[in-house]
Amino acid sequence: MTEPLREAIRGVWNRVDFADRRVSDTVDRTDIVGRLTGADYISLAALFVGWGSALLFFRGAPNWGLMVMFVAFFLDKVDGWYARRTGTSSPFGRQIDSFIDIFAYLLPAALLYHVALAPSPVASLVVGFLLFAFGGLRLIRHTNEGFGSDGGDSYYHGTTVVHTNLLVVANYFLASFVGLWNGWLAGVLVGAACPLMVSDYKAYKTDLSHGLAAAVALAAGGLALAMELGYV
Repeated sequence: MTEPLREAIRGVWNRVDFADRRVSDTVDRTDIVGRLTGADYISLAALFVGWGSALLFFRGAPNWGLMVMFVAFFLDKVDGWYARRTGTSSPFGRQIDSFIDIFAYLLPAALLYHVALAPSPVASLVVGFLLFAFGGLRLIRHTNEGFGSDGGDSYYHGTTVVHTNLLVVANYFLASFVGLWNGWLAGVLVGAACPLMVSDYKAYKTDLSHGLAAAVALAAGGLALAMELGYV
């Protein structure tokens, strides 16, 4: 390195005030990592598993992708239970949960349609856009408004990303076992259901609804495993 170049680098280094680049410890500074609770770490585990399912879909292994996706579902439900049990529920946690839902529900649904159902790239483009657009808006609204209350019963405003995801999964199985079912019909049905996520429909949050969702997930996971192993 020549001396003029060394002097030029030294001059730039001396002019940079690194201390001035650091956000000071004020009320305006959010320590993201420091604010994470046990429930938030469970949510991040769901993100990890959800991304794993996405990679499996990319590799053309929809059945394995489905089974891993349902593990992300389970972790997503555990984080809410843990937050309520430990009294750590907060708007910040709800924001993290909504962010994770994109990778636990919307991304796998879009990829499952793309890999296993889409009859053309255009159909995949449109269905994927509708899933992300309406699903994203639904999650933003939930983050902003939270749960509604009706006579002491909590409800989601509009259908949830879980409902829409399971609809894509149902179409996957229909296309696998019903001869007349195809990607065009699945695309129309899923596309028509997407706006319901930002509708005024009340999706009540009850133990029964959670139990039914868990039962459907277990049944779908078992069926995917049976398909992968060649039993059906």
